[in-house]
Amino acid sequence: MGAKRDIAQAFLMLMAATAWPQLSHESVYKVGDSAGWTTIGNIDYKQWAATKTFKLGDIIIFEYNAQFHNVMRVTHSMYKACNTSAPLVTYTTGNDSINITTKGHHFFFCGVPGHCQAGQKVDINVLRLSETAPASAPSGPTTATSVPSMSVPSPSASTAFSLEASKGSFAKLCLAMATFVVFVTMFA
Repeated sequence: MGAKRDIAQAFLMLMAATAWPQLSHESVYKVGDSAGWTTIGNIDYKQWAATKTFKLGDIIIFEYNAQFHNVMRVTHSMYKACNTSAPLVTYTTGNDSINITTKGHHFFFCGVPGHCQAGQKVDINVLRLSETAPASAPSGPTTATSVPSMSVPSPSASTAFSLEASKGSFAKLCLAMATFVVFVTMFA
C-alpha cells in the first residue's frame, strides 16, 4: 500500500510542477491601471511605465472608449513627434490586448488629434535579463495645461499578476489534487 501512495504523491508533485511555472510566466498590465487609456485626469503614462518591470510574454491591455480614442504602435521618431501618418499597427476595439514578444522599447500613443501631445502616449520597455528595473519616478502631481484636472487614483507600483494566465494552471493543479485524493482513497 505504501508504494501505491508514493506513486500517487509523485503524480501530484509532477502535476503541480508542470502547472506552477505557468502561474508566474506572464503578467498582465492594464495601461494606466484603473484610469485606463485616456486624456482625462492628467495620467502620467511615463511614470506609470517606470513603475513596472516588463518581460517577454507579458500582456499589455489598453482599455478605452473606442468612440474617443485608439492605440497606435509607432517608431521612436514617430513617438517623439506624435506623428500619426504611418503607424506600425492601429488598434480600435477599446479593449486591446497586446502580447510583448520582443525586448526593447515598444512605443504607443493615441492617434486622435491632440491626444498624444496631451500626454496619451507610453513607452513599454522590455529589459534584457541582465538589466535592472528602472527606478520609480518621483511621486507628486503632474499637470498638463491642455487637459482638465480631475482626481484619479495614482498608478499602482505593484507587480501585475495574471489571473487569466493562471486559470489553466489552476485547473491542472485542481485536477492533480483531485486525482491524488482518488488514489489515496482507493489505496488507503
